[in-house]
Amino acid sequence: MKTAQLSSEEHHFFQTVYNAAFANPFSKLREKLDLKIAGLFPKASRRESIDQCILEIDRRIKALERQGRSDITAYQGRDRELVTIVFLFDIFHKFRDEFDRLIKDQIQAQDTAVKVPFAAHAMKMLHDKGFDDGAISHYFALSYQLRRAFYFISNSLVGTSPSMKTLKKHLWYNVFTYNMDLYNRFLWNKMEDFSTLLLGETGTGKGTAAKAIGRSGYIPFDSKNQRFSQSFTRAFSSLNLSQYPETLLESELFGHTKGSFTGAVDDHQGVFDRCSPHGSILLDEIGEIPNHIQIKLLRVLQERNFSPVGTHEKARFNGRVIAATNRPKQDILEGNVFRDDFYYRLCSDIIEVPPLRVRIREKADSLDELLDFTIERMTGTRSEKLINKVKRIIDRNLGADYHWPGNVRELEQCVRSVLLRRDYIGKQKQSRTGRTLTDELVQGIAGQTISIPALVSGYCAVLYEKFGTYEKVAQLTGLDRRTIKKHITKFNSDT
Repeated sequence: MKTAQLSSEEHHFFQTVYNAAFANPFSKLREKLDLKIAGLFPKASRRESIDQCILEIDRRIKALERQGRSDITAYQGRDRELVTIVFLFDIFHKFRDEFDRLIKDQIQAQDTAVKVPFAAHAMKMLHDKGFDDGAISHYFALSYQLRRAFYFISNSLVGTSPSMKTLKKHLWYNVFTYNMDLYNRFLWNKMEDFSTLLLGETGTGKGTAAKAIGRSGYIPFDSKNQRFSQSFTRAFSSLNLSQYPETLLESELFGHTKGSFTGAVDDHQGVFDRCSPHGSILLDEIGEIPNHIQIKLLRVLQERNFSPVGTHEKARFNGRVIAATNRPKQDILEGNVFRDDFYYRLCSDIIEVPPLRVRIREKADSLDELLDFTIERMTGTRSEKLINKVKRIIDRNLGADYHWPGNVRELEQCVRSVLLRRDYIGKQKQSRTGRTLTDELVQGIAGQTISIPALVSGYCAVLYEKFGTYEKVAQLTGLDRRTIKKHITKFNSDT
């Protein structure tokens, strides 16, 4: 084939596209590059700049096609690197809507991998641009991964406050690293070695962030069957470590063999055994596990193998570990939560999920954004009328300075309460009798009608309502954190 070369102007334009392709889509840099490619002013909308950017790239590539210069094998050196990425960028965006439909179809089908109807067309386009069969299969799988990551990060994590923008940008880096070229060359099949620790108060959305990461891993494409090798719905699993007594925790993590302990009537697969080779596991409430479990988890992270309870046989773990805790970052850094060796193996990346009160303080309409998303998800339709109704009750009952101790999870319950009975009083704001909790505790002491367990639980609840962390309540009461959590959980379930 006749060799080809980019002109100086083409080289400059394609370099800008190259930079955009590798830029984090949730960053200011990507916005600026899209505007530059599209030739638009900064006031243009995000969607307009992206659409115009894609049209301009398509126009440039069509010009190369007319001149017989649209095959990557005709280029050498830096020109070849540039046209390769520009062609991939162009083809990816031509099929972005099809990828989105595929994601929705796969969610509907759950664990059965669905057929990809547009795969042959996309792969032919790559073939026509000079990509070989191995590269075609890899780049098609990478394109699907890119679209899934953008879809789940942008659609499941609602909000445009500065802290939420930072969170989305950080999650993207967690999946693809800060350098997409580095990821594509060396790390796309080695990310299981990078553990993640998610920090944030109860109800902030750590599980949602973990799911966005877990469903965005690289999954190979099966060209023979025209489908991906597994459904991304199987690629993410989670285990709340605080819900199991210590005697059963090892079994839930590593599995057990029949007869290994009283009640083990059958073999049982643990969460590590159930994890798919391309998957991720969320270990929630990891700050609550004892030292000897940390040691066993450390072995899994370091050696990538484990033994079920009752046997010394080794099983291989190929997935990625995501851990989450609501313990304060300072406590973790001071060594009050994890063993040092376990912490250093767990914290390849630490991501903080911001509390709702911070999001509202940074951007006043953050509450509106979440109400819009929550109501549409609950009712299946967007309703300005329902949004305004919920807002009126929040303003009337809670006020503008309400600090949302339950965060996004509490906001969801607030919406449900308003839809059910047109009312919401806020977490522990009033008791069922209309009196404040503090008044009820004082009256119970004065009338000698309150039990010691109820008094302790109520007092813990009052302190938690005021200070917002188990650690502060533990400090004030002299009780340990786990006991505090049990008292508050019991109080909430009783009321």
